[in-house]
Amino acid sequence: MAIQKDSKYTLNSGYDIPITGFGVYQTPPEVTTSIVYEALKTGYRHIDSAHYYNNEKESGEGIAKFLKDFPDVKREDIFLTSKIHSNGQPLSYDQAHAIVQESVDLIKDTAGYYDLYLIHSTYPDKATRENEYKVLQEFVAAGKIKSIGVSNYGVPHLKELLAWDGLKIKPAVNQLELHPWLPRHDIHDFCKAEGIYLEAYSPLTQAKKFDDPELQAVAKKHGKSPADILLAWSYAQGFIPLAKTVTVSRLAPNYTVLDHVKLDDEDLKILDKPESYEVLTWDPTVHPLD
Repeated sequence: MAIQKDSKYTLNSGYDIPITGFGVYQTPPEVTTSIVYEALKTGYRHIDSAHYYNNEKESGEGIAKFLKDFPDVKREDIFLTSKIHSNGQPLSYDQAHAIVQESVDLIKDTAGYYDLYLIHSTYPDKATRENEYKVLQEFVAAGKIKSIGVSNYGVPHLKELLAWDGLKIKPAVNQLELHPWLPRHDIHDFCKAEGIYLEAYSPLTQAKKFDDPELQAVAKKHGKSPADILLAWSYAQGFIPLAKTVTVSRLAPNYTVLDHVKLDDEDLKILDKPESYEVLTWDPTVHPLD
């Protein structure tokens, strides 16, 4: 069945995730409430925040304002994500618990709960990763979080987690930098075999690749923008792309890509760069296990 902009995938937790995501990384808190509200008004039903972004509270407020103004939409129709970040420092169980508790408290009176909560990165060590995941499992048991997962995990980190004797809940998602110049086929194949969905951050390459000749050629063929083509590529891989913008006029074009862009096999072949490993952000997937 062909996917549409409002399609959902069913996670291994049993919950559904909207395939069209809206990210608020680097979105200032004072802008977040309004842009989340506008994104939801445009049709987005999936908001991706993080403790590190310092805009969880405002993301929740944007959701609450939208639900108040549009009562036909229910809270369960909206999917809210956050992440625990160690800032590269070792975290004890208590420290990890305090971070997630703060995240939960920040949206307690607005969004109410998180649909997904991730470990933001593999940094700095195994003990921290295990403490973080133990905490997330407990918040699921307490009903404050529906599904859990990871971000920036390489295959070794995923294998470590899946083999951990404290694992009670399998990760539902791995969120990574993903685009044609960083397809990460090893992680993609491993996660697909394990029933773990991949979310793509920086799917638009932060506009750094918009002038690439091959991307330009595909965009010209379809009469679309490079951003449109990159989002269409991400959907074609089975990823859940997280486009971000603080410009209201960009919300609808990004959200509606699946309505008007259909890449064919030739397009995908042109954009296929299996040997490429061009990191445009950061890369905790290669961090040593210990």
